[in-house]
Amino acid sequence: MAFNFAKPNPKLLGTLIYTYTVFVSIFSLVESRTLRLDSISGTKDSLVYLWPLPAEFTYGSDTLAVDPDLSLSVGGTGGGSAVVSAAFERYKAIIFKQSSWFSKSRLRAKSAYDISKIRIIVHSDNEELQLGVDESYSLMVERSNDRSIISEATIEANTVFGAVRGLETFSQLCAYDYVTKNVQVYKAPWYIRDRPRFVYRGLLLDTSRHYLPIDVIKQVIESMSYVKLNVLHWHIIDEESFPLEVPTYPNLWKGAYTKWERYTREDAYEIVNFAKMRGINVMAEVDVPGHAESWGAGYPDLWPSPSCREPLDVSKNFTFDLISGILTDIRKIFPFELFHLGGDEVHTDCWTSTPHVKQWLQDHNMTAEEAYQYFVLRAQEIAISKNWTPVNWEETFNTFPTKLNPRTVVHNWLGGGVCQQAVAKGFRCIFSNQGFWYLDHLDVPWDEVYDAEPMEGINDISAQQLVMGGEVCMWGETADASNVLQTIWPRAAAAAERLWSKREALSSGNITVTVLPRLQYFRCLLTRRGVPAAPVTNRYARMAPYGAGSCYEQ
Repeated sequence: MAFNFAKPNPKLLGTLIYTYTVFVSIFSLVESRTLRLDSISGTKDSLVYLWPLPAEFTYGSDTLAVDPDLSLSVGGTGGGSAVVSAAFERYKAIIFKQSSWFSKSRLRAKSAYDISKIRIIVHSDNEELQLGVDESYSLMVERSNDRSIISEATIEANTVFGAVRGLETFSQLCAYDYVTKNVQVYKAPWYIRDRPRFVYRGLLLDTSRHYLPIDVIKQVIESMSYVKLNVLHWHIIDEESFPLEVPTYPNLWKGAYTKWERYTREDAYEIVNFAKMRGINVMAEVDVPGHAESWGAGYPDLWPSPSCREPLDVSKNFTFDLISGILTDIRKIFPFELFHLGGDEVHTDCWTSTPHVKQWLQDHNMTAEEAYQYFVLRAQEIAISKNWTPVNWEETFNTFPTKLNPRTVVHNWLGGGVCQQAVAKGFRCIFSNQGFWYLDHLDVPWDEVYDAEPMEGINDISAQQLVMGGEVCMWGETADASNVLQTIWPRAAAAAERLWSKREALSSGNITVTVLPRLQYFRCLLTRRGVPAAPVTNRYARMAPYGAGSCYEQ
């Protein structure tokens, strides 16, 4: 659903008015430009190298020096949150990665720094992270002078997670100068008011086709925060392997590739909390009834027969008891309100060819397709009983739309037009059209990822509110710990800007001129931060560079 700011926080609005008044007094002193998102210039010098592009901003022509001993000052009921202080320390380490004792003493001998403090004001102390949490923020960075009483960078937000988003933007304004050997903010003063376009901005990570160590998953989550993505869709298990510990059914993770390629409850809990500190929810997926052959390694009775192993056996109550046990155990780990039940690519031949399942179908007067519907709806009931909202792949909607629970979130992947159909019937929808947003499709170039639009063909305002957003999918058949990050980046960043920034900003001009230089710059920012992002304009994703050249032109 699109983000709604119809009722702004009165405290935030009052402070913004005051902040803006002070800003205007400085604005008249500098040669300043106002950049509306629908009027981006075609030259590299006039582009704004922030990713994703903020909703509203103005900038000037000053250069400010930032103190390597930058301190934090907080205000508001939520300013003292551990989420805020931890984010400040993370971003301070990023911003001043190249600073040294020599650069500090060298500048101090000449003059004072322009920015020595960042003030973060948060109006709520609620740290619950759920769908639709307010991620808006305002950011002001300017020089102290006789017309301004403000001598610090200021971030103001309604929630701690808005403050985290503001810190990311501030970090991108800061750049190390190799001549002065200090961190500088160019084109100051900056005044930014920002908010996301969609509430759901996700990345799917598949750890069944190839096991990914905890540290790699954390690297993915950390890099997601750099583009303000806010949901990690953790496709933990599939037909190839079952690496997750489920205490109620301890033999399930016998389906792991090896005993070293597993996730304990503590591992999963650690990932969820690591993500939360960065404003990222984790949505787990247990895909049923297909894609579940690995379950039978520990519990063979789940298979229709030893020679015909999926879908899961629809005829046995044990199947649903086990699903309920899995969901009960992992509900203690995953607090996010959405839970993915899969439901895709269900081929029912095993049901119709296995004698006892075939007899059950006859006894219940069901076709195989009706049994598929029965299985999905029963799994939905289990998830809803655990206080989850079910998400299902689009095949469930395509096959029996009138039978789905009305709370169902339809997850598009097969092609275009599905979200348009789903919202027309009152369902919420997540966009992941495989032709553009499946990252394992290595031949999809950055511009096709960037141009894919979740709202395509949806013009009614009330219907648009049902489009929650979208998700890029990193399926793991051809990606493991050695190459998963360079397969994700930088193309996932193209989708991230589509999901965060205003549509009218993204649809204007020639994107080779207005977007490509910015994406190349951001790709280099990722590599400076230790993320092995591939060159932007490769013929195939994650290919090595064609030859010698600048990071900013690959």
